[in-house]
Amino acid sequence: MKRLDILLDCLRTHGLKGTKPETVTALTDDSRAVEPGGMFVAVRGTASDGHDYIASAIDRGAAAVVCEEIPAAIDEARLSRAFFVLVPNSSIALGLLASRWWGDPSRALTLVGVTGTNGKTTIATLLYRLATAMGEKAGLLSTVENRIADEIVPATHTTPGPLKLQALLARMVDAGCSFCAMEVSSHAAAQHRIAGLDFDGGIFTNLTRDHLDYHKTFKAYLEAKKSFFDSLSGRAWALTNLDDPNGPIMVQSTAARPTATYSLRNDADFRVQVVENRLDGMLLDFNGKEVETMFVGRFNASNLAAVYGAGILSGFDSDEVLKAISAMTPVAGRFQPFRSPQGVTAIVDYAHTPDALENVLSTINEIMAGKGRIITVCGCGGDRDKGKRPLMAAVAARLSQVVVITSDNPRSEDPKAIADDMLAGVTDPCMRARIIVNLDRREAIRTAAALAAPGDLILIAGKGHETYQICGGETRHFDDREEIAQALGIGSCKL
Repeated sequence: MKRLDILLDCLRTHGLKGTKPETVTALTDDSRAVEPGGMFVAVRGTASDGHDYIASAIDRGAAAVVCEEIPAAIDEARLSRAFFVLVPNSSIALGLLASRWWGDPSRALTLVGVTGTNGKTTIATLLYRLATAMGEKAGLLSTVENRIADEIVPATHTTPGPLKLQALLARMVDAGCSFCAMEVSSHAAAQHRIAGLDFDGGIFTNLTRDHLDYHKTFKAYLEAKKSFFDSLSGRAWALTNLDDPNGPIMVQSTAARPTATYSLRNDADFRVQVVENRLDGMLLDFNGKEVETMFVGRFNASNLAAVYGAGILSGFDSDEVLKAISAMTPVAGRFQPFRSPQGVTAIVDYAHTPDALENVLSTINEIMAGKGRIITVCGCGGDRDKGKRPLMAAVAARLSQVVVITSDNPRSEDPKAIADDMLAGVTDPCMRARIIVNLDRREAIRTAAALAAPGDLILIAGKGHETYQICGGETRHFDDREEIAQALGIGSCKL
């Protein structure tokens, strides 16, 4: 139970109607979850509008309703039973109210947000590990998992909704955490799920085509990412990737200070150079100091540059940060290696965009140097951006000797239609001849393993850490790592 005056103090309102209760018993944006004496926030979503459920919320006992307008269909009897709070944007209001409800937990944490198309999970996870190595109790909000110190909380979204997000942050504070690293998705920024959060730092990784099924245009996608940096206060720092042309754009309007840069190719505040790149790790130069790491690929060198910079901007000692980086291991499902006794190497990676797939395959080609074949297993998700499907296949065909096109998470779409969309991107007959289509993902992985000879490398792209496959209305257990280990007759992921 919370005092309503204290909750409303965080909002900008443009109208109040009805008799104001002194307290409310609960806060929700789901009319089905309204408790007697509770507060209902009517949020406009992509599939439904909470304003259509205000009457239902009142019937369930809502004492207060936060909305952008009072629907004309609400009768006088219901109007008399609830207190209405009119706000310019109810999505923003929900974030602010959720933060206040849980005692503004982000103010008690050093909260660092990571946004961009690729690298968010790796950077956020490594920042969590870095803070832990520095002796801090830390939290993590990521695509793979959420963590409250050592406790693992399953993740359902890259960035949870405001109510769950603030509750998780409050649990971190109660557990004694002082630091939290979190992924900030473009959906979360556009839907104002991060409203009410007090960020101490923000990191931009890169921007390539993704989620256009939701954002519709690349410009809208960019603006969603940029809005995160626009929202940072002058008490926060911002760190951006100079190797991405959108890096400077992200921070051009931010109030954050300092605004710092990282790069593999350009002069930057945090410059990292690849000295050696091997399948079992890299030797990297961090601002003139060489460090051996267990990560592979220039994209991971860029991720580590962001971690290095963010660690120092967060107040950690530079040498201690580098020491911690040298001991870090790759994140689950991100360039995760397997090797069979017969000398076949496999890599499982989450790469599910054309840019991410090109980064991974370019790294593999650089390391392999023509000494073995590259066999790529990949697909594309159903009910998502169709425009990237031919691009994914074109990248795989150009940078692999054999491509096995298969199902990813087809969802409600016909897997064959998805595969046909991908094949449309490969028009060269020689490249087309390298492609095998096997829509059963398990069989596709087994086919790749059967085709591989000693010295070859199999890349299984698209699902990474995921332990499920969504086909039609069914979600079933499926793990690329388990499948390739079984297909190669091994039980571990160590090279």
